[in-house]
Order: sequence, then structure tokens, then C-alpha cells
Amino acid sequence: MTKAASAAAKDFAAAGVGGVHLAWADNNGIPRSRIVPVAGLADAAGRGVGATSLFAVFDSHDAITYGHAGLATPSGDIRLVPVIDRLCRLAGQPALAWAPVRQVAADGSPWPYCQRAVLEAQVAEGARRGLEFRAGYELEFAVAPAGSTDVVTTPGHAGPAYSPHALVRLDGFVAALLHDFAANGLRIGQLHAEYGVAQIELSLAATDPVSAADDQLLARQTIHAAAHTHGLAVSFAPLIGLGAAGNGWHLHTSVRRKGRNLLEGEGDGLPAEAGAGYLAGLLRDLPALTAITAPSVPSTLRLRPGYFAGAYAFWGVENREAPLRYVPGSPLLGADHANVELKTSDASANPYLALAAVLAAGMAGIEDSPALPDPIGEDPGGWTEGERETRGVRRLPADTAEQDAALLASPRIAGVLGDELLGAFRAVRASDAAWAAERTTDEIVAAHLWRY
Repeated sequence: MTKAASAAAKDFAAAGVGGVHLAWADNNGIPRSRIVPVAGLADAAGRGVGATSLFAVFDSHDAITYGHAGLATPSGDIRLVPVIDRLCRLAGQPALAWAPVRQVAADGSPWPYCQRAVLEAQVAEGARRGLEFRAGYELEFAVAPAGSTDVVTTPGHAGPAYSPHALVRLDGFVAALLHDFAANGLRIGQLHAEYGVAQIELSLAATDPVSAADDQLLARQTIHAAAHTHGLAVSFAPLIGLGAAGNGWHLHTSVRRKGRNLLEGEGDGLPAEAGAGYLAGLLRDLPALTAITAPSVPSTLRLRPGYFAGAYAFWGVENREAPLRYVPGSPLLGADHANVELKTSDASANPYLALAAVLAAGMAGIEDSPALPDPIGEDPGGWTEGERETRGVRRLPADTAEQDAALLASPRIAGVLGDELLGAFRAVRASDAAWAAERTTDEIVAAHLWRY
């Protein structure tokens, strides 16, 4: 990799690139990075770049919590090693390049808090079982003029939702997104004005899980840069206002064995056997999954009935109110199109941990085949408590304490992280909850608006 990094550095320098972002996401889903001069890229590829181990216990507000025994002092250092295979020049920031990193111990050995390594381990476990996964993100974000403090009162576009003329005033920004995504090696499935206030959604093409998580980080960098160039700011926050639709980062996954999509529908159009087991595994562990995939305080505020966010634990076929939305194949789209969408997912989730937890839950379901209840085509939020009880539909965790309890109650999901990372993750969530306990809901929403 050092040789490849040297060659890339030479090409970058000739093209006017001065530095390289070495990027990762912390346990709050917040991107972090170190920039190295392009001349230092080969050294970074061989020996890494130093960073404090305490990034694992940064909370959402950049406070450092010492609530986890494994990282309870300010002492300690790790190395950030760029993944040279993912190195790219940033089209919207031509003086900079970008690469995701692996986090390793100071001696180069594995570090238990590296989220990318956790996902890589789940992908490897899937391969051991003869399973191959595909994953892709849908990203929702709100747009405002640069310098805005409130997207709701200063929206970047006035709608209507899904209308072509809603984006006319953002024409330059949209053009930059299309150009820069392609130049950065990211494939967009589609882009449109979404339902929420000043909201835009774009979908990333499905790929292998590790690449999908890398793509999510690179997409954020690309969107932020394009917005800045056009005098805009973007908010990926789970919630931009109490009365507004939130920003979900919906996670689509599918699983294959020997090239066959296991989520392909059978005679009744629904997945059977291993595919049904995958879906049932996700449903069984959905409360614990949500603690990883929608972990912030604003995340719990976003998960409300009637907002297509997924407030109750159930699944449905093309039901956009369902937290688990089964998307079948068809004669037009082909069987390979079948996938399941997790709607209880947002930008406050670390993408590597989110995908690792999803894969683990799905694989466990394939392994032991829990019963899959009938799909629901309605919104259980409109049912009575008795009706929900009869159908076995329960509310997903509504606050940090409930999420923590659900996480600890699922050895399958907690075990994915390992004792060290689980301890750090829980300490960060507790720090966030303590911070929020002293603030109003409006203050909580405002404080997260530009964090991601």
C-alpha cells in the first residue's frame, strides 16, 4: 500500500492537490478527520497518523466522557491508517483528496474500538457462512442559506414536495451534486425534493457493506462542499424542528447465497426460508438495532407515528410507515431488486456499526429461523393500544434509557460491538442523555442541527 500511496501522492501533487483528509466517523455518527500534506501520504499509509484514543468517547457535543473504564484517562494514542484503495480527489475541493481510515493500536495491532473493523468482521463471518451482502443508503437532508440558524424559518427551497420547480432556485447546487458525486466515484440512483421542509433526498447505489459505509462518509463530504460553494448549508440532523418531518438515512440491505437473492419472493410474493429468517432476525432485534442505527436524543424525537419514521416494531410490504419495509422484486425490476429497508436509521449512527448490527441480526435470523409474523399494511399509530397488543406491535424505545436497556437485552447486537466498544458507546450515549436532561427540546434540536 505504501508503493500505491507514493504513486497516488505523486499524481495528486502534479494535479495541484495539497493534502488528504483521513476520515472516520465517531460513535455519534459525526465525521472526524486529520489532513496530511500530500507528501506525507506514503508515510501515513505505512505507519499511520497519531490521534488520541479518546475519540471513542467524544459525545455529540465534543465533550469527552471518562465514564468507560477502558478509556478513563487522557493517556493513550492510536494510529489512523488510510485505506488507499478508497483514495480519491475531492471534486468540490480540488486542493484536497479523501480516504477513510482504519484505527489501529499504537503498535499497529487491532484496536477494539475501530468501527470499520467491526463491520469487516461481520462481512467476513457472512462469507464464512456462504453469504454475500449488498447495502445502499438513501440520504435525506435539509437545505438553508449559509449562516442560517433555523432551517424551518429560512428554508433553502419552498417546495412543493417532489416538485421539479422546488429545486430551480438550487439549480447550481443540484448540478454540482450530480457532477461531484460522479467525479468522486459515487453513483446516485435518483435525487429529488423530499416531503420535509427544504428537504432533498438522494440515493446511493447498492454495493458491498464496507464500501457502502465508506460511500456514506464520502457523500457527506461531497454534499457539504457543494453546498458551501453555492452559499448554502445542509443539515443532516435527525430532526430540524418539532413539527417538521425528520431526516432519515434509510438503509437498504439484501443477502445472497451462491448468487441468489434470498429476499426474492416465492409464490405469494414474500421471501421464504432463509430470506424470511433474515427479515425475522431484523424484526426480532429491532429495538436493539435502533439503539445503534438511530442512537441520538433527536433520533428518539424523530421516531413518531405518522412521519414515515418507524415508531412501532413491525414490518410491511412497501409500507412506508413500517420501520422494516420489504421491497419485493417484480417482472420489471427482476428478483435481484428485492431488499429490506430499515427506516429507523439516521445520520447520528456510525455507518459501520449500523451495518454491522444489521448484518449480525439478519445472519442470526437465517441461522435459527425465528417466526416471522404477517406483514402489516397500515399505520399502527392509528390503532388502539388493545389492537396493537393483539397484533404484537410494540413501541420502539422512546429515550436513551430504553434504547440502552434494549441493547443490553440483545446479546446478538451487544456482542457485535465487543465489550470495549460497547462500553465506550454506552458511555457516550449516557453523556448525551445527561446533557439533554438540562435542556429544552428546542435547545436539543438546535444544538444538533449542524453536527453531522
